[in-house]
Amino acid sequence: MNFYLGRKNFTREISQPESEIDLAKAALYIAQEEYPDLDPEEYLNSLDIMAEEVRERLPDTPYPMKIIQTINSYFYEDLGFQGNNDDYYNPKNSFLNDVIDNRTGIPITLSLVYLEIAKRIDFPMVGIGMPGHFIIRPEFENAGIFVDPFEGGEILFEQDCEERLSEIYQQPVKLEPIFLEPVTSKQFIARMLTNLKFIYINQQELAKALGIVERLLLLFPEHPIELRDRGLLNYQLNGYTKAAEDFQQYLEMLPNAEDADTIRALLINIRRLGIGY
Repeated sequence: MNFYLGRKNFTREISQPESEIDLAKAALYIAQEEYPDLDPEEYLNSLDIMAEEVRERLPDTPYPMKIIQTINSYFYEDLGFQGNNDDYYNPKNSFLNDVIDNRTGIPITLSLVYLEIAKRIDFPMVGIGMPGHFIIRPEFENAGIFVDPFEGGEILFEQDCEERLSEIYQQPVKLEPIFLEPVTSKQFIARMLTNLKFIYINQQELAKALGIVERLLLLFPEHPIELRDRGLLNYQLNGYTKAAEDFQQYLEMLPNAEDADTIRALLINIRRLGIGY
C-alpha cells in the first residue's frame, strides 16, 4: 500500500450518491493517508464484532432507551471508550483506527463509532453537528432524546443541549432549531477533516494541512474558503503557481470578501517573484 491508495479510496467512496457513502470506510480512508499500511477491513471487522457483542446483550423488549443503555454499558464500561480531555488536539483523536485501538477520541469520532455500532444492530442514529460539539440521536421523528458520546453516552434533552453549548462558549447560548438538524454524510466527513485541518495548521504541519484541504475540496469543489486556504497553504509551501490559481478563483467568487485586499496583495507578490500563471 502507499500514500495514494488512501486518496484514491476516499475519492471513490465520496463519489457515490450521498445515501450510499459509508462513513466508517471514508474515515478509514482518511486515516490511510496518515498510515499507508492500514488495512480498513481490520477495523470494519472490529466494528462488526462490537455490534455483535451489543446485539447479544439487547433486552427482549427493544425500547430505544434500553438499547441506548445497552450500547452505553458495553461501549463505556466493558470496552472503556472515553473522551480524550487530556490531549484533545492530538491528531490521533481524529483517525478512526487510532480511536478504535486506543478507545479514546473527540466527540465526532466517538460519535462515529457509536453510530456504526447502532447501524449494525438495526438501530439507526444520526449525527447532530451543534456548534462546537457533536452529538447523536435516534433516527426517528420527534425522538426528543440525544446522546453525547464524548460524555459517556449521557442522555440529553433539548434544554440540556442548550446548557451544554452555554458551557462550551462560557456564555448564554440560545438553542436554534438548526443546531439540532442531522448532518449529511458529506457534512460529517467535512467536519472530521476540518478538525484535522486546524490541528495541522496550529502545529505548522502545512503539507498535511494541504492534504486535508485537498480532500475537503473533493467533497465541496466550489467552496471558496477551502480554495483560499489551499492557495494560502501552497503559497507558504512555495507552490506559487497553484496558489495564484486558487487566489484568482477565490476573488472571482468573493470579490468583496473581507480579506480580498490581502489576497490581491499576495497575487501581486507572486507576480513580483516572476512566476507566471
